[in-house]
Amino acid sequence: MEVKRILYAGLDIHKTTCQASIYTTDGKTIKKGKITNKPDKIQDFFKEFTELTIAIEACANWEPVFEALEHAGHRVVLAHPLKTRMIAESKVKTDKVDAAILAHLLRTGFLPTSYIPTKKMRDLRNQVRQRITLGKYRGKFKNKICGELLRRGIPYEAGGAIFTAQGRRWLRSLNIPTITTYLTILEATMKEIDVCEQALRDQGKDNKNVRLLTTIPGIGNYSALLILSEIGDIHRFPREEKLFAYAGVIPSVHQSGDHKYHGRITKQGSKYLRWILTEAVRIHLIWTRKHETETTISQFYDRVRKSKPENVAAIAASRKLLQIIYHMLKYQDEFKGYRSLPRF
Repeated sequence: MEVKRILYAGLDIHKTTCQASIYTTDGKTIKKGKITNKPDKIQDFFKEFTELTIAIEACANWEPVFEALEHAGHRVVLAHPLKTRMIAESKVKTDKVDAAILAHLLRTGFLPTSYIPTKKMRDLRNQVRQRITLGKYRGKFKNKICGELLRRGIPYEAGGAIFTAQGRRWLRSLNIPTITTYLTILEATMKEIDVCEQALRDQGKDNKNVRLLTTIPGIGNYSALLILSEIGDIHRFPREEKLFAYAGVIPSVHQSGDHKYHGRITKQGSKYLRWILTEAVRIHLIWTRKHETETTISQFYDRVRKSKPENVAAIAASRKLLQIIYHMLKYQDEFKGYRSLPRF
């Protein structure tokens, strides 16, 4: 009776081509080659193999390659780009070497991997990140318009009033070409933001986890969807500390002998998750002040703020918020502001 060989492959992905290497468990080369970066060509290269696990790197265009290989029935793992680079640093660096390194790390069990969200979650993540990008452009062109007014010595009312419908009419009436151009781009961006936000509202309408997270003051539909899309499956984090590390909100540690030093947060992880947590904390604090109440988050912030700067206290409170989110999602429990939570 013939024993099936377990094979391992590495795929180095580029814009137009891929370099592939396939090896046996003991490191014997089975097949190598350069492939056009098209789903059908990639599937054709691997179609003769069944028991195949393929490692690909988390580059800009990994998703269509992953989907093509997954559709063909192969097991695909996503290499962690930062950790793989640290392990596989080499003076001789070519596409063939990179593909071979991925395959060898995979077959020997030393490949650091990244989490692959479901197709639905990947689509949601792209959608909320698009909203972030549009928001950045909106802010950029508002600043451009304000800068142009300031440069020309034209007084205007601060606080965003010039970007209301009436304010935009006033800006156009100035007949300044640069301001008119910036305003046209700004209005187009604002229109796209409205379309994007409507789509996100539709996404969050029947999502039980969105309803759960929006019980936290300071978290709305958009921020809830962003948090959920970045976290993915909450059960992939066995402990809350794993989630803190993924968000990059744990302090860096430097140890020498018996001395251990804690520095700033690592910022290694999802920058989008860190950003939205900090924004949510600031809105949450405004809400508590307005309603003259306290919550677990605001109490923690105030305690840290007594001895630390505002930014440090906000980051610490964002980790407290993430701790609460972890327990809420894991145990499907609504926000209870005065619930006793373990300290960290």
